[in-house]
Amino acid sequence: MDGPVTITVVENPERGRFEARDEAGELAGVITYQVTGPIVAFTHTEVDPRFERQEIGDALARAVMDDARGRNRTVVPMCPLLSEWLDGHKEYDKLVARSTRRIK
Repeated sequence: MDGPVTITVVENPERGRFEARDEAGELAGVITYQVTGPIVAFTHTEVDPRFERQEIGDALARAVMDDARGRNRTVVPMCPLLSEWLDGHKEYDKLVARSTRRIK
């Protein structure tokens, strides 16, 4: 991909995921989730290699966290990408359920 692309993130509840698409509607990346009551667990993020370095993961993370905030959901970040992203975005801390327990 040459130059920055404009990305739109929309929820696809039938597939249990949020999808990032470029201006042409091409799928650039997804983040999958499972909802149980007021809790949403984000399980996996995948970005198409053709869209690497286009901040697709950032766009997906921000969109899902804003969505969770709007729905008053507690987020369980099972996906390493989202978990790492949240480390740098403390404005979402109140939404996140983080375990302090360690497995031996």
